Amino acid sequence: MTTNKRLIVMVGLPRSGKTTWARQRHKLTGAAIVCPDAIRLALHGNRFITSAEPFVWAIAKTMVRSLFLAGHEEVIVDACNTSYKRRQEWQYGHEDCEWDSYFKVIATPAAVCVSRAKSENDEEILPVIERMASAWEPLYAHELTLE
Repeated sequence: MTTNKRLIVMVGLPRSGKTTWARQRHKLTGAAIVCPDAIRLALHGNRFITSAEPFVWAIAKTMVRSLFLAGHEEVIVDACNTSYKRRQEWQYGHEDCEWDSYFKVIATPAAVCVSRAKSENDEEILPVIERMASAWEPLYAHELTLE
């Protein structure tokens, strides 16, 4: 089902350029951005707390839906979404197909992401980049991409 509302779900490693792309898209189209990293900082002031993750993602999903209900035509989810399971939640996780979901892949190599993290003195994210890179699940043909 095609609607006039579009959800763009970012896919990429930490430090790949997802946020940069999302902010540029916002400037061009006025798209709203939902960022779980920002939700984490607002909620508990930390980069990641395992026990809080279900709440973080419930907030993110609620924000997406509320932004569409408020009249936004385009919403971007600025998160890694490197696994099929995580992407599937965004593709099929809304009732009545109220919007169309597209994936925007930022395919920056892990080595570049590691280099960026090191140059920003963000050593804490290095094992996360490595873990996500080794577990990366490419998009399937039925996952619609945004070029």
